[in-house]
Amino acid sequence: MLPWVVRRTRLPLLSLRCVDCDAESATTGEGRFRVNANGKLLDVWLLVRCVSCDRTRKLTVHDRVPVRSLAPAELDGYHGNAPELVASRLFNPLLARRNHFTLDWTDAWQLDIPSAWAEESWPVQAEVVFKDPVPVRPEPLIAQGLGFSRNEVLRRVKSDIPLRRTTSAGFTFLVMPRD
Repeated sequence: MLPWVVRRTRLPLLSLRCVDCDAESATTGEGRFRVNANGKLLDVWLLVRCVSCDRTRKLTVHDRVPVRSLAPAELDGYHGNAPELVASRLFNPLLARRNHFTLDWTDAWQLDIPSAWAEESWPVQAEVVFKDPVPVRPEPLIAQGLGFSRNEVLRRVKSDIPLRRTTSAGFTFLVMPRD
C-alpha cells in the first residue's frame, strides 16, 4: 500500500467580511493572541487582519472565563502566541461558528506521494493520510496525484469513501489498470 500524505503548507485564510473595506479574506499572519485579565476572569482573542486593508480584528476564543479553568500550559501558549495553539484554535469549528468565519484552504496544502507509484503492479492500492484537517474532495486529489482526468479517476478508482464528497479524514483507494 502506497502512502499519500496531505499536509498543510500554511494556515488557511479566513473568509470573513471586513467592516472597513468589505473584503472577504483575513489572515492570522504570524498568529497572535490578546489576553486581557479582569480580576479573576480572562478574555482571550485571536487577532486577524484583513488581507486588503490590513485592519486588525479580534476573534473571541474565551470570554470571561475563570483563570483557573484554563490549564497552565494553555495559558502559557496564549501568552507566548504558540503556533500550534493558533492552529488548533483556528481549526475549531465552534470558534468558527461563534465568530462567523469559514476557512479558505486554497493553496494552503500539498500532496506528497511516492515517486515510484507507477512501478507497482496493477491494481495499485494507496492510503491517504491527513496531517492536518484539510477539507478536500478525493476525486480531484486523486486526479492531481495520478495525473489522470477526473473522468478517468471515476472509471478506474475504487475507494472506501464517496469520491465526490469532501473529507478531511484518511481513506484508501484502489487504482485499476486500463481496460
